[in-house]
Amino acid sequence: MAVVSANKLELLQIADAVAREKSIDRSIVIQAMEDAIAKAARSRYGSETDVHAEIDPKKGELRLARHMLVVEAVENPANQISLEDARKHNPAAQVGDTIADTLPPLEYGRIAAQSAKQVIVQKVREAERDRQYQEYKDRIGDIVNGIVKRVEYGNVVVDLGRGEAIVRRDEMLPREVFRNGDRIRAYIYDVRREPRGPQIFLSRTHPQFMAKLFTQEVPEIYDGIVEVKAVARDPGSRAKIAVISRDSSVDPVGACVGMRGSRVQAVVNELQGEKIDIIPWSPDIATFVVNALAPAEVAKVVLDEDKERIAVVVPDQQLSLAIGRRGQNVRLASQLTGWDIDILTEQEESERRQADFEKRSKLFMEALNVDEVVGQLLASEGFTSVEDLAAVDEKEISSIEGFDEETAQELQTRAREYLDQIEAEYDEKRRALGVEDEVREVPGVTGRMLVAFGENGIKTVEDLAGCATDDLAGWTERKDGETKREAGILDGFELSRDDCEAIVMQARLKAGWISEEDLARPSEETDEGAEGIEGEAEDEGEDAGAPQA
Repeated sequence: MAVVSANKLELLQIADAVAREKSIDRSIVIQAMEDAIAKAARSRYGSETDVHAEIDPKKGELRLARHMLVVEAVENPANQISLEDARKHNPAAQVGDTIADTLPPLEYGRIAAQSAKQVIVQKVREAERDRQYQEYKDRIGDIVNGIVKRVEYGNVVVDLGRGEAIVRRDEMLPREVFRNGDRIRAYIYDVRREPRGPQIFLSRTHPQFMAKLFTQEVPEIYDGIVEVKAVARDPGSRAKIAVISRDSSVDPVGACVGMRGSRVQAVVNELQGEKIDIIPWSPDIATFVVNALAPAEVAKVVLDEDKERIAVVVPDQQLSLAIGRRGQNVRLASQLTGWDIDILTEQEESERRQADFEKRSKLFMEALNVDEVVGQLLASEGFTSVEDLAAVDEKEISSIEGFDEETAQELQTRAREYLDQIEAEYDEKRRALGVEDEVREVPGVTGRMLVAFGENGIKTVEDLAGCATDDLAGWTERKDGETKREAGILDGFELSRDDCEAIVMQARLKAGWISEEDLARPSEETDEGAEGIEGEAEDEGEDAGAPQA
């Protein structure tokens, strides 16, 4: 009897020890033991037998029982019992009930014990992984400290105390080496459920790792007085961080630098000497880009808001500084601001303006059949196209020095004749491409656009209605810090995304997909409706144009 008591006590002691060591609930360990014992018992009584084991969590007593399903006709005697036999055990038994038949204790052999051990180990591992996931899933974005447990093919496995994490080779700083037992600090960027191995993924190259390090070193950021608006990193080499202060009396850059650079130096040391530029953030994109290109000086900026592109003019001697070694400075500035940046010297910008001026002058000379002096006069007055000249008020042309009303009238007549001739050529091309007349009636569509539509397989109003805004305007993708521009059908037409969207919506209105009321709703609702319409068009087998990115 003493031996039995000792075994019972030992069972509970093992459960307690495993639960403490793995930081999981004791009931999970007991459940795993029950499953393991039941599996071992099935190897004795038959794999089809529905054996259940139950361990009393207080006394440690083990009870084995075979569950039998009550049926009309027994097909499998291993786990079924007839209603007549069941009523011998329980007079109130009904078909569909389960009868528990107590089994005698078993002596487990070596193979059964080994099998039971595997079940327990597996269940405990699953519980441990689940506990880790539940504990760390809400800690994405935190910095953690750990000790290097082992290094596998360049990947570092980190012991966090109550869990195990991994820093992949591409998430480590270049030339950084860790050995077993080293302390490591990293950023939790992902926590996933995985069938095996670590579920917590750490990074030392993530831009937010630097932002969080500054939060730890700079009390003003921790308190919310100074905010980190953007971070761009070339891990192990250089970084830029944009900050703004909510309190006019606090200098955001000075707060991050600290007394004699103590605060920024602490971050630099953690990042193995990565140089950090701290930049004041500005809501004005031009000012922000100028700040981001520091230490280079900027003479002028030219914005293209539709394409999120900015041309920056710098003095000739500042060009190499603005671009940086291997384009590093301009690349980081582009990542920080989210805009594509073109760097030009003052000489290049002057040459570009001169080339643009000559191009416009030549256009007016050929289109209007005028001499060079008149073409240059029109270009210098800010006219960029023949359309501008035809649409402007006649008085604006006659007010140009050297022009009178008769000259202005003649220029506008020639401009309109030229445009009519071009429109007729486009109309002929459009017909040859098979674009229907109905598409021409969509508001905002020009003859040149009709040719572009025909060249891209858009021949009916339904084809145009099935397009997305991106199909016409193009789109920009940012991958691995590099921006890639995908051209749209109407690239080069100097149309904004809103203009392209308006053309698509007018086509949908003409096709009967939406009503005037839908068109008048806020754009968010219209977009949702448009998505639904696109889906319907695809279901009906309509040509819905190129896929939207």
